[in-house]
Amino acid sequence: MSSITKVALAGATGNLGPAILDQLLAAGFQVKVLTRQSSSHTFPDSVEVAPVDYDSLDSLVAALQGQDAVVSTLASLALEKQLLLVEAASQAGVQRFIPSDFGSNTVHPKTSKLPSYGHKVAVQEALKREAAAKGGEGMTYTIVINGPFFDWAVRVGWLANLKKREINLWDGGDRAFSTTTLAGVGRAVAGVLEHPAETRNRAVFVQEAALSSRDLARYAKQATGGAEQGSWKEHQPSIDELVNAGWAELKKEQPNPDNWVMNFITAAVFGEGYGAHFEKNDNELLGVKEMGEDEVVAMLKKLA
Repeated sequence: MSSITKVALAGATGNLGPAILDQLLAAGFQVKVLTRQSSSHTFPDSVEVAPVDYDSLDSLVAALQGQDAVVSTLASLALEKQLLLVEAASQAGVQRFIPSDFGSNTVHPKTSKLPSYGHKVAVQEALKREAAAKGGEGMTYTIVINGPFFDWAVRVGWLANLKKREINLWDGGDRAFSTTTLAGVGRAVAGVLEHPAETRNRAVFVQEAALSSRDLARYAKQATGGAEQGSWKEHQPSIDELVNAGWAELKKEQPNPDNWVMNFITAAVFGEGYGAHFEKNDNELLGVKEMGEDEVVAMLKKLA
């Protein structure tokens, strides 16, 4: 496969986009950022900015001409627009497509069936069809699986709430899960594009830490000086109850996404049998290093 030098980044804002942009630039890639035509965001002078209409195939094809790869970090509410982006990338002759997957193990058979991941799985299937086209010489893809964004998920109080000193120990909190910081995900994306042959048409797995919620509670207490008795509240909710509530909401005539989407995402991270703790990973290939306990505690101190 030809080397990749020119990368189009769709969705360079939000939580993950800037981290991926930083790592692509640090690795020496020429980056073109696709922005909505109404966007007022600014980017470094070295970045080419291309306003596009994400609902127009012609607009997307024109913007992707001459690009070697597309990296999508489109937000959850826009994931369905990736199907048109995939078609446009193929028509423009793009070599590699990395979809906005970045998170739970969506290639795991149990996780892929969760309704929260329907759009992501649909994009995966579209990419597989493109890869099979032209006698198996169609546009290639890589799916990056990295678990929850470690720093972001702590910052917003989901993995652990450092401000309130609270944490959910789902089903007791002893199941391990893999997790990666935003910068670590960015480094993994750059690593994929630096190794196109080794990452062709498959999922790659990266983790900067593999720990349980009980482990995280211990580290959080060290980071906040809250190891003394009673200074942290530890709740022990049930994943089965959470999942059942999600399915019950979906049976309603007009389900409220606020009452089911995160239920299944939470199950995919903390539940049993969703492949959240990666048995093997591609850290070494992609240049992602695992964090030691001291590094985890230091990160949590900065976030506290």
